[in-house]
Amino acid sequence: MDYGWQTVLGNAPSKSNCYRIITLGGHSSLGKTAALKSFESSFYMQCGTYRNLNISSHFEFHCRVFYPSMRSDIDNSLKCLLDCLQYAKAIKNDNQCVKVVAEKFIDKVNPRVEFKLVTIE
Repeated sequence: MDYGWQTVLGNAPSKSNCYRIITLGGHSSLGKTAALKSFESSFYMQCGTYRNLNISSHFEFHCRVFYPSMRSDIDNSLKCLLDCLQYAKAIKNDNQCVKVVAEKFIDKVNPRVEFKLVTIE
């Protein structure tokens, strides 16, 4: 089933820039940066069509990522975007993703992510 395109405004973060080492009770762990937490929250609020869909079957992830400059790598954003889909409860687990179709564009004025999910029956 094709659930249609959804647009989320904002600059898609890169996985390499989204986590930092934190110490909890003497043990090191990875923690989310404020920028990632902010993007996740914004993604959740804008993810109307997909929010709480909880897709648990195999799916394809199609995305068009519009960055403000050429500096960003699309492959580094994919993990964060799939994590955001889990955070928004659009998908149950990103390990169910069997196909990714990703395109990179530049839009200095309006960075955004356009995506759709297609379930595999």
